Amino acid sequence: MTARLSNKVSIITGAAQGIGLATALKFAKEGAIVIVCDVKQAGVDDAVAQCQALGATAQGFVMDVTQRPVVDAVVAQVKEKFGRIDVLVNNAGITQDARLQKMTIEQFDKVIDVNLRGVFHCTQAVVDGMVGQGSGVILSASSVVGLYGNFGQTNYAATKFGIIGFTKTWSRELGPKGVRVNAVAPGFIATPMVAAMPEKVLADLAAKVHLRRVGQPEEIANVYAFLASDEASYINGEVIEVSGGISL
Repeated sequence: MTARLSNKVSIITGAAQGIGLATALKFAKEGAIVIVCDVKQAGVDDAVAQCQALGATAQGFVMDVTQRPVVDAVVAQVKEKFGRIDVLVNNAGITQDARLQKMTIEQFDKVIDVNLRGVFHCTQAVVDGMVGQGSGVILSASSVVGLYGNFGQTNYAATKFGIIGFTKTWSRELGPKGVRVNAVAPGFIATPMVAAMPEKVLADLAAKVHLRRVGQPEEIANVYAFLASDEASYINGEVIEVSGGISL
C-alpha cells in the first residue's frame, strides 16, 4: 500500500517540538520528504534525525519566519535540491499573553510578527512554485482562540482570526490554480506552550472538554496529514476545529 504522502516535498515550520514535531514525524511515516524548519539548530537536528530514523528523506534549516530573506533562501534551496514544494505547514507560533490594559507594544508586535506576518512570508515564498506546477497544499495553524477569543490573548487571538482570513482568501485565489488552502484550529494540546500553564488552569481546561482531557500533538498531526493527502482533494478553504468538542 502506497504511503499517503509518498515523495511529497513538505516544509513544516516550528517543527522542532510540540505539534510541529509530531507533524514532521507523521509526515515521515507517510512517506513525505520532510523539510524541518525552526529557530534553534539543536532542535532542528534532533527532529531531522527522528524523521530519518523512520526511513524518511529529511533535511533541516534554521529559519526565523519573520526574516523574509531567510525564508526565501530556504525555499530556493529546497526547490533546487528537490525540484518542487508540494506542502507547506505553517505551524510556527508563539504566545505573549497579557490583558489588554497590561499588554506592551513589544508583546503585541512580536506575536503579530511570528504568527501572522510569518505565515504570509512563508506562503508567499512557496506559492509561485505551487501555481507553476499546478498543485500544492497550504496548511496553517489557527486555534479555537481564533474562533472564540480568549481572556488575556488579544495579540494571539488576532493572529489566529487572521489565519482564518488568510485561508478563506487564499483558497479563493489559489483554488482555481490547483492549490488547496486549509487551516486547523486546535484546542488545548499537550505541548510545551500549554505545559507552561499552571496545573489548576490545565485541570480546569480539561474539565471543559467533553472528552475530559487535553489533546495530544499526534491528534493534530493526523489531521494535517489527511489534509495534505489526496484523500482531502475536495477540501478547500476550511478551518477544521480539533478540540475534543470544547466549544460545544
